[in-house]
Amino acid sequence: MVSKGSVKTTTYGEKEAKAGLKAKLPAIETFPNQFPDYEITIDIPEYTSVCPKTGLPDFGVITIWYIPDKKVIELKSLKMYILAYRHLGIFYENAVNRILEDVVQACQPKKALVRGEFSPRGGLSSTVEARYPRGE
Repeated sequence: MVSKGSVKTTTYGEKEAKAGLKAKLPAIETFPNQFPDYEITIDIPEYTSVCPKTGLPDFGVITIWYIPDKKVIELKSLKMYILAYRHLGIFYENAVNRILEDVVQACQPKKALVRGEFSPRGGLSSTVEARYPRGE
């Protein structure tokens, strides 16, 4: 911790900033899409992970929205993938962006959005969104 007057700040380095981004996780499986132009929304109300700095648990709701192209996400494999975060040290921002990248890699959707609404810790709650294609 660094003290600046009466405000104490904790410094985070590259180790914490990149935590969890390269961890091996179960594969997200897919099956062939049978229909054109529709949307899928998946709500995951019991997401958990671990803060890479403190080791304390993080809780939240993850929502995955996408427009499938040729592949659709198989839900049991997605559940196993999300459960693997339970013991993974990763920041909220990294988790949401990693989930988006893994979903896009698995099913190559036309569009996708991952939203994480994280439970309050220390009086603050966070919502993080990431979209595909990036920049939209």
